[in-house]
Amino acid sequence: MKKTAFALIFAALLAFPVLTLAWSGMVVAVHDGDTISVMHFGMAEKVRLFGIDCPEHGQDFGAKAKEFTADFAFGKVAEILPVDRDEYGRVVAWVNVEGKSLNKELVRAGLAWWYRRYAEDNLELMDLEVEARKNKLGLWSQPNPVPPWKFRRDNQRKAWTE
Repeated sequence: MKKTAFALIFAALLAFPVLTLAWSGMVVAVHDGDTISVMHFGMAEKVRLFGIDCPEHGQDFGAKAKEFTADFAFGKVAEILPVDRDEYGRVVAWVNVEGKSLNKELVRAGLAWWYRRYAEDNLELMDLEVEARKNKLGLWSQPNPVPPWKFRRDNQRKAWTE
């Protein structure tokens, strides 16, 4: 019985290693503000930042969020703390560089929304967003910033009707 339980646990760890252990690697690409590629077992692994959503390409502050992420992480070693995998197969994780959380710093700078849908119980992200809004930082300097999930949905609808 013990051998069977051990074998099942070991098989699960092999099948889903990204969800079990933190790992570190060089950031080799910045796709947008909240998606990077990090070297893992000799391959570039796409990582989606947990709990936040940055403006999309073509959206106000989308380029600024990508630039912030590149300045913060590109070419540096990042610690990846996996939380999940998304529907696209990307690792969803907390990303730390030089002891600072990229996820939190993007929200603090007003370059990302706290993504309530996936991190509703993360009060630290909520507090960082409230502070950025209060100080009108980044996207919060705009009168009515459009959340990226609404921007994506609206653009998807436009594509279907054209």
